[in-house]
Amino acid sequence: MSPLLGVASTLITLALAFYTLGVWAERIARYLKPWHLAAFWLGLVFDAAGTYAMDLLNGPGVDWTSVHTWTGQLAIGLMFTHAVWATTVVRRNDECVRATFHRFSLLVWGLWLVPYVGGAIAGMTGAKTPF
Repeated sequence: MSPLLGVASTLITLALAFYTLGVWAERIARYLKPWHLAAFWLGLVFDAAGTYAMDLLNGPGVDWTSVHTWTGQLAIGLMFTHAVWATTVVRRNDECVRATFHRFSLLVWGLWLVPYVGGAIAGMTGAKTPF
């Protein structure tokens, strides 16, 4: 395994850990707390860094014909939207939205798992892209 692949895999796994922690802790609490925001943002940062490292491994150019590329980009966009919206909800202190925000969080997390699992399968099987 190349050192860069190890770094990329570690970053993506940290994204999974932090994002999952934030989403499920919020779900269990049924209330959006400020520390959940930190977990969302850390998950996003680690995911973006890991995606960038994977892109460096694949060489110049992005394969826009790959479903994995599209789902991955969509996932990062949704994570960003989720983190920004969560930050806005906490700042405005909208109690009603804070108590129901976990529904959106679970949706984004579930969609984020598609490229994560696909990439993990590709990595384990040696495929360039999973689909």
